[in-house]
Amino acid sequence: MKKILFFSVMILNLTCFGQEDLESILNDETQESNIKVSATFKGTRILNGHSVETRKKSNLEFLISHRFGRINSGVDELFGLDDSNIRFGFEYALTDELSVAVGRSSFEKTYDAYVKYKLINQKIGKKPFPFSLAYFGSATEKTIKDYDPGDKPTFANRLTYTNQLLIAKKFSPNFSFQITPTYIHFNTVRTTEDDNNIYAIGLGSRMKLSKRISLNAEYFYDINPFKSHDVENSLALGIDIETGGHIFQLIFSNSRSMIEKGFIAETTGNFFKGDIHFGFNISRAF
Repeated sequence: MKKILFFSVMILNLTCFGQEDLESILNDETQESNIKVSATFKGTRILNGHSVETRKKSNLEFLISHRFGRINSGVDELFGLDDSNIRFGFEYALTDELSVAVGRSSFEKTYDAYVKYKLINQKIGKKPFPFSLAYFGSATEKTIKDYDPGDKPTFANRLTYTNQLLIAKKFSPNFSFQITPTYIHFNTVRTTEDDNNIYAIGLGSRMKLSKRISLNAEYFYDINPFKSHDVENSLALGIDIETGGHIFQLIFSNSRSMIEKGFIAETTGNFFKGDIHFGFNISRAF
């Protein structure tokens, strides 16, 4: 935890250098105005988690996310390709800053809905502002029938809520970084030794490799993980490929779930022991 916090502080201390890099792309006339920094991340996702980005007003985004089984499952499972999970969702931009969405995951047959609102935009120019800030809030319902017939959970028992602040900065045209403080509330947990409230902090980055390709990384640290079962911190590495009207992401992660409460609080695989799920995100904006 100390190393993560130290790394975060060091990144934020680079603000002055990042500001100079961005300002260098503006000419004298442009620097007299107040310009919003755009494309901190190319899409609305870093990899598993949300980025600070929102869509333009009246845009509809269709997102398909897919995760296969674990690569270390062996040739009999075709290195995870025989197993798959999918999430599809629709996100609509009510304004340039406010988006609402619904989705459904095959993993645990979960329905989710969320809202994302960009509170502050990073700016360059006469009156600069050093970072962008957005709020993300979601609610999920787990509908898989993994319970005894006589012990059916209520609708409220199946709900989980997530709240996040997305704090991101574009340090230069080629590098962006995001910190994501997270609070998750489970209405129901496995045992009394598990806390209903989970706190975590996420770190994400984007390194631009070419005009249409970037390398992304993402890590979530659980501050107070569940005690009744083994939980691992979520780690993901991937590549963004922009192809005209959509973003294609290739992802390698130890997380099987594609919604916040799952990959942040319920990941069980160890990335460094080969518990890696290959997958992808495809988004299409209309």
